[in-house]
Amino acid sequence: MTATTLDPRTALIVVDLQKGIAGMPVAPVPAQDVIARSAALAAAFRAKGLPVVLVNVTGGAPGRNEAPARGGQPPADWADLVAELDAQDSDIRVTKQTWGAFYGTDLDSQLRRRGITQVVLTGIATSIGVESTARFAQEYGYHVTVVTDAVSDMSAEAHANSVERIFPRLGETGTAEEITKLLG
Repeated sequence: MTATTLDPRTALIVVDLQKGIAGMPVAPVPAQDVIARSAALAAAFRAKGLPVVLVNVTGGAPGRNEAPARGGQPPADWADLVAELDAQDSDIRVTKQTWGAFYGTDLDSQLRRRGITQVVLTGIATSIGVESTARFAQEYGYHVTVVTDAVSDMSAEAHANSVERIFPRLGETGTAEEITKLLG
């Protein structure tokens, strides 16, 4: 469903736009486009006095999995947010150890303290950090909107599955331009 409205208390959640992830090959939306649209939305949310949540990941969930391990120790700046986001002191910062931004963090309490009822999501990777965060947000009772041209994935097929099959069941979707118009 195309995004229809934004609640008066909506927060933007930017997922994993950090140097190590934003530097990976993604499809179908180039990382620089995801970053530019997320940065523009962050500026628009700040201008309206609405919260911006900047999420990064510094670890992985414990336990066994079949995914191949990334080779070696990541560079020291791997988890640093990309400069284009123009992080502000007023932004909410969340560092996570798992796919989603809610589990094991104080994100839900940070949003509830501010009376947030809706979240708008951008970031990389669509089928991992963005989808996991969207699922938790929906389960916690937030209205969820995913910005379809401000998310991308390491797999175009996984991205398409999330955008076409999962996100419409969790909430609404829209483009960065549509969300900006809804901000007024």
